[in-house]
Amino acid sequence: MAHLSQNPADKERFICVYPIYINSKKTLAEGRRIPTEKAVENPSCAEIRDVLTAAGMNVYVENKMHPREWNRDVQFRGRVRVQVKQEDGSFCLDKFTSRREVMLFTGTSLVNVSLSKTLNPNIAPVAASTVCR
Repeated sequence: MAHLSQNPADKERFICVYPIYINSKKTLAEGRRIPTEKAVENPSCAEIRDVLTAAGMNVYVENKMHPREWNRDVQFRGRVRVQVKQEDGSFCLDKFTSRREVMLFTGTSLVNVSLSKTLNPNIAPVAASTVCR
């Protein structure tokens, strides 16, 4: 990967989180990367972005598809790029030291959000307050 820069704060060095990684409807062979208990049914990129932004992460969404996603609908499009490390190599947030921890946090947070929406459908999406830079 000689084309990538060495600076961990460059956008090309952000980790990728596809919705398929935390989709409870998918199998491991189909691309899910976290346990089913911590995954959520059919998450969208917007939901993933909202949860990670509210947690204080620097994120942006790209219009890309996961190669194992056979459904080409707009609902399943997108990938979220997440900054885990700063320019000096330190972590943006100490609770996110790996891509797996980011995915587990996103899955469990979306499960909690979906549960609260079923109990109270008038809840608005969470807005971001701080961003790691």
